[in-house]
Amino acid sequence: MDLSCDIAVIGSGYAGSLFAMIARRLGRSVILLERGRHPRFVIGESSTPLANLLLEELACRYDLPRLAPLSKWGTWQRTCPQIACGLKRGFTFYHHEFGKPFQPRPDRANELLVGASPNDGIADTHWYRPHFDQFLVKEAQALGAEYFDEVLLSHAAFDTQGAHLKGERAGQAFRVRARFVADATGPHGFLHRALKLGERDFANLPATCGLYTHFTNVRRVEELLERPNLAEPPYPPDDAALHHVFEGGWIWVLRFNNGITSAGAAVTEHLASRLQLNEGAPAWERLLQMLPSVRAQFAEAKPTMPFIYAPRLSFRSARVVGKRWALLPSAAGFIDPLLSTGFPLTLLGVSRLAVALEEAWGSDDFETNLQAYGEQTIQELLAAERLVAALYSSMNDFPVFSTLSLLYFAAASFSETARRLGKPELAPSFLLHDQAFGSRMRVCCEFARLRALDGGFNPEQRREFWQLIQQTIAPIDVAGLSDFTRRNWYPANAEDLLAAAPKLRVDHAAMRQLLVRCGFHSI
Repeated sequence: MDLSCDIAVIGSGYAGSLFAMIARRLGRSVILLERGRHPRFVIGESSTPLANLLLEELACRYDLPRLAPLSKWGTWQRTCPQIACGLKRGFTFYHHEFGKPFQPRPDRANELLVGASPNDGIADTHWYRPHFDQFLVKEAQALGAEYFDEVLLSHAAFDTQGAHLKGERAGQAFRVRARFVADATGPHGFLHRALKLGERDFANLPATCGLYTHFTNVRRVEELLERPNLAEPPYPPDDAALHHVFEGGWIWVLRFNNGITSAGAAVTEHLASRLQLNEGAPAWERLLQMLPSVRAQFAEAKPTMPFIYAPRLSFRSARVVGKRWALLPSAAGFIDPLLSTGFPLTLLGVSRLAVALEEAWGSDDFETNLQAYGEQTIQELLAAERLVAALYSSMNDFPVFSTLSLLYFAAASFSETARRLGKPELAPSFLLHDQAFGSRMRVCCEFARLRALDGGFNPEQRREFWQLIQQTIAPIDVAGLSDFTRRNWYPANAEDLLAAAPKLRVDHAAMRQLLVRCGFHSI
């Protein structure tokens, strides 16, 4: 089989299929290639407010109306109930000590709940990827992308005219000639291997391993926690990205509305060795034995498929772009599932590549835009790595961990609000890494990481650190995160956004209009 096209997209996960759809809307001929078959399991399932906004923006800009409803729980349920997903009202963190049951404290010092929406209707979602990715592939086909699955590519060569891809399908030779190739095959993906791009280490991130699968019959954690005479949390803690944090790692729990729960652990190599994580299910049981409250949550749980062991989670390609090819961010690097940074990083990259196609395809500026895209992709990965590395160093000191986490939530909520107000220039990069906030965040992360290496914080250093975080987030805080009297519970409040209007260079009237337009509430 010999094929030719303007753009070959390798990998039909959500990013590859979305990019294929955009390229078709821009008039380019597209071939979408997949090594496996849909539906299929894949890690990376929890969306965020910024990621959903980026999906909504892309759907609007490139005339993809069937994708727009998938940016919110409410519209998703009304328009596409056949596609399974999960309700995500926020981020929930509980800190555990090995061998001890989790017990809520009156001062809430061992938990962190950050609300992302005031109601279910405009909440975020977990993407059940077997359904979600298959839906996007079909949408790409409906827009005219040629789709081929079970393609085993073995060779890639590039010349002044484009790419020559070679492999086989169903035992027959398979060749594609393309003017440009976008690789969406994930870490250690096809072009990384075929072009021998090499790897770069992350400077601060500890080596981590993963173990995960899907379950049924996972209990809701709120059923297991007793809160006598304590206030109700800002949202149901299970309707979120639920994190169980402990020294050396954490467990995620993501619920879908089809009875399936995604759960897994990301741990340092030291803890992975102690658990013998490569043994799969027995290692999972050993970890649960160390965490009594999590063990109770999974007491009746049954895995729906074998455990998947990932001996190394983090990855960074030495090169991201070349003449007539680019790795999407999901193929350029991966940090950790912590904080769900993968979706917004990838969707920001898709958006930038889409603009390059739209504005510079066929011109000398296209390559210039590719180089800028590659540099931005690396810088955003490094910014995420600095924060995640600092968080790993603080997992045995939850007050430091929870305070550090506010850097992420401050940057993400500011970026989302700025873009919704039509002011993307206020937040051009992930974690605002190229703004004043980014420089200050780097100082905060280094402070925490170095103190951890030196044995932890003394009381004076702890006060200094809290003040540093508060001063860093205050100029961009649109969610009341600077108010430490809230004691680790941060609901999504309209009043916080209204008070933050000057930080976004708008008046209260413009902010009220935004709240009504987004369905936050009617004013």
